[in-house]
Amino acid sequence: MDLLSLRYFQSVARHQHISRAAEELRVAQPSVSRSIIRLESELGTPLFDRRGRRIRLNEHGAAFLVRVERALAELEDARREVADAGRGGPGRVAVAAETLLQLAGVLSAFRELRPGVRVRLLQAPVDSMRRHLRAGEVDFALASQPLTGPEVCAAELAREEVLLAVPLGHPLAGRERVAVAELADEDFVSTRPGHWQRVLLERLFAREGLTPRVVCEGDEAAATPELVGAGVGIGLMPAVARRVLGEDGPVGWLRLDAPDCHRTLTLVWRRDAYLSPAALDFRRLAGERLMPDAS
Repeated sequence: MDLLSLRYFQSVARHQHISRAAEELRVAQPSVSRSIIRLESELGTPLFDRRGRRIRLNEHGAAFLVRVERALAELEDARREVADAGRGGPGRVAVAAETLLQLAGVLSAFRELRPGVRVRLLQAPVDSMRRHLRAGEVDFALASQPLTGPEVCAAELAREEVLLAVPLGHPLAGRERVAVAELADEDFVSTRPGHWQRVLLERLFAREGLTPRVVCEGDEAAATPELVGAGVGIGLMPAVARRVLGEDGPVGWLRLDAPDCHRTLTLVWRRDAYLSPAALDFRRLAGERLMPDAS
């Protein structure tokens, strides 16, 4: 069992597909297939269920993947720690977030403090963030939904009101507040199921015994104001969007008469992870820059 075999297994397990794993690894598909077969032979048990050309990670493979990702993450931490100590170089910081809108101020301050550090941003849903943290692919996850567990540490950065965005010509545009029940027949622009924006929308409607009528959904919450402004529908957005767009933006803003109409931004990192000096600076700046935005 060698590191290359473990990395091949990790990629195949994630993609549940040999060809896609080979593309990601930039190697020939037969090499990946042979590596998986050798690994299963060495372990004495199949790691995947095979049906024709399709493969699915089985329970043994799933258990093995958890330990493989932990081991590879530890090795990556060790490599980075030794490299930082040896060269004293700038290094890199990697961050996963559902949307990148709220990171602009943090990144500006971080670049000013550490101009030589490369920052890698990964846009990911919250259900993928834990995997990215566990695998050591990111130093931090900026989550708008709970991401807890014994393997992670979390710091609440901001609690921010969520507003309703409507087109400027909409009948609601001149109002300051609206009840959720009044929105039963409205068309909504939202994110895909599972994203914080969609989860909040569905929770608010469920309290009224209603289901929101989503006519347009996508992966990028930051696109909501443009879609709303174009008349596609109405949508929920955090208050930071109003501050960024200003009062002369393409939409009007209303408060919702509903309890807990907010999102909580949390910075999460792996409890046992190595954090470089640059990563520690990023964590400090995230707290300083995002906490004042809480409402």
